[in-house]
Amino acid sequence: MTTLTLTGSPLWYASRAGGTLALVLLTATVAFGIASGGRAAPRRIGRFEIGLLHRNLSLLTLVFLAVHIVTAVLDPFVHLGWAVSVVPFGASYRPLWLGLGTAALDLLLAVIVTSALRQRLGVRRWKAVHWLAYAAWPLALFHGVGTGTDTRLPLQLWLYAGCLGTVVAAVWWRSAKAGPGRLTGRLLAATAATAVPVVLGAFLATGPLQPGWAQRAAATTILLGGER
Repeated sequence: MTTLTLTGSPLWYASRAGGTLALVLLTATVAFGIASGGRAAPRRIGRFEIGLLHRNLSLLTLVFLAVHIVTAVLDPFVHLGWAVSVVPFGASYRPLWLGLGTAALDLLLAVIVTSALRQRLGVRRWKAVHWLAYAAWPLALFHGVGTGTDTRLPLQLWLYAGCLGTVVAAVWWRSAKAGPGRLTGRLLAATAATAVPVVLGAFLATGPLQPGWAQRAAATTILLGGER
């Protein structure tokens, strides 16, 4: 069993907790949206109830995402500015992995803005942008895996595995219930759902699970109280 000693300020712990909960809730939101769409929608539950639950999960995701961002910016360890939360790959601390999280946030913000303007945009345009939420999920997942120095903890690894399994199962469920048509789309969705665990597994084996990952992940060295 891998053990990892974590040291950090309360803000860092709050940021990690907020980010982890946001990922779990985003996973639930995405999986529910996939599994309940089209012909896979449950017949015993009305469309209104499904939409309400999906919206509430999305709002709860944003609440914990806000906690994650605010505590990360306020944490004096890394000196992140507020611009980093909306401009991808602009941080001096782990720019790639923080940038993936910022890109995921920007996609979610695009979904929120277009949802507020849904009547003006029309259903087709709104749905086209709404699909960005699904793209935000793998970005958020790799952001958490690449940024977090607690990635090697067994509990955290199981959590990532659970998130992966949930979304992959939802995609396969939706594909199985989609009917005989749209074969190309179903194959693309199934291939993408299968590729994410493969890529993530290879990344974990060669990156975060290897000694010295924290130093290699950071573009700059910060000497303000130790490694995180």
